[in-house]
Amino acid sequence: MSYLEGTIKQFKYYELLGTQTLERIDEKDLLHIFGKENNNLAMIVKHIAGNMISRFTDFLTSDGEKDWRNRDAEFANDLQSKKKVIELWQKGWATFYQAVTPLSENDIHQIVYIRNQGHTVQEAINRQLAHYAYHIGQMVFIGKMILQEDWESLSIPLGNSASYNEGKFSKDKAKEHFTDDFLDQ
Repeated sequence: MSYLEGTIKQFKYYELLGTQTLERIDEKDLLHIFGKENNNLAMIVKHIAGNMISRFTDFLTSDGEKDWRNRDAEFANDLQSKKKVIELWQKGWATFYQAVTPLSENDIHQIVYIRNQGHTVQEAINRQLAHYAYHIGQMVFIGKMILQEDWESLSIPLGNSASYNEGKFSKDKAKEHFTDDFLDQ
């Protein structure tokens, strides 16, 4: 598996975690804020999508921080419907995949810029993978806080690690991507 194939699988895994979190939360809870200095799920989605749209529009040919992006506005609590939150989430991911899916391994050493700082394509993608995983982790945590005992695990449920590992070790060693268990469901 190439760098790009494996990395795209990781992005799809984090997209899935975010999508499953959003699906579980009622519209009113998308706007719930745990304290005035915190963000709600809708605000985090706005930020992730805003970042994706800025970074991956004309990815190889223009700076990733577009002059039309208003990052501060991404943290305004103005998305009032779950439908709009989901649409923005999907638009961000579509922009990302349209930019990254056609890349080849020959492209990963090309230089792209984010706020005038040069990155190889690989470095820029890794930067965004870490950024999105950080915020999607926040989304999952907020979802768990909202749903509490009604939350269902998005990975290996608590108490099932031994049986999960038993299943893994009962098979022959194989070259697989760690996300395959979750993306193939």
